[in-house]
Amino acid sequence: MAPGFMPIPTIRVVAAALFDSRGRVLIAQRPPGTHMAGRWEFPGGKIDAGESELEALRRELKEELGVALQDAERLLELSHEYPERRIELCMWHVTRYSGEPQSLDGQSLKWVDPAELEREDLLEADRPIVAALKGFARSSA
Repeated sequence: MAPGFMPIPTIRVVAAALFDSRGRVLIAQRPPGTHMAGRWEFPGGKIDAGESELEALRRELKEELGVALQDAERLLELSHEYPERRIELCMWHVTRYSGEPQSLDGQSLKWVDPAELEREDLLEADRPIVAALKGFARSSA
């Protein structure tokens, strides 16, 4: 390692694609005071030490949205490097959940047609998911 070189931290996160009865997907706006506040992302968060992806997804959806995850399928995994951190993101398609998503973490929420996601100010790490969701939403409708 070169002198003065500091490796950037890697953060493992899970994210969820929750669809409503009209086929729209839920996105959340990062609240004030957080990294990249004001930008939109798929709900989810960091995977804690010793936690599986599915356990983290279940916990994050309960804490952030007040919904109980019943079933989910792993959709894809990707990584994105921001100047200050590297994100390893595991995206899940939530196939069944109970409860009505609500903002429990100070974030704004909105349901968006998958075809309209490209128009949203999504985080760079979440942008590759848009194409997968458009195809997935069509095939599961």
